[in-house]
Amino acid sequence: MSKAFMSAPDTRHGRDGGGRRQYVTGYVLSLVLTAIAFMLVAFHVLPVPLLLVLLMALAALQVLVQLFLFMHVTEGDGSRVKGLAIGLGLFFTLAIALGSIWIMTFNSQVQ
Repeated sequence: MSKAFMSAPDTRHGRDGGGRRQYVTGYVLSLVLTAIAFMLVAFHVLPVPLLLVLLMALAALQVLVQLFLFMHVTEGDGSRVKGLAIGLGLFFTLAIALGSIWIMTFNSQVQ
């Protein structure tokens, strides 16, 4: 390898530790969102239908935290294509989850 390539500074996160700060923020947010979901389920604070909706919202927030703070979705080329792929993935995930809940609810009404 050339000496210039090996000594090139890593400019992705800057010299102030912005990358480390971003990872710590993502980690803390992930812990907080997980703790909230756990407490809601463990202590039965809400009726089940409302709890399911709230858990799905917390899961969506968790996905966004993972994508933006850990996987750096907005960085680099083709961010529009990445956004479209993420939106499509979230759509399919939501369709599968809601479809499964609908099928399980319908099945319990039939029997």
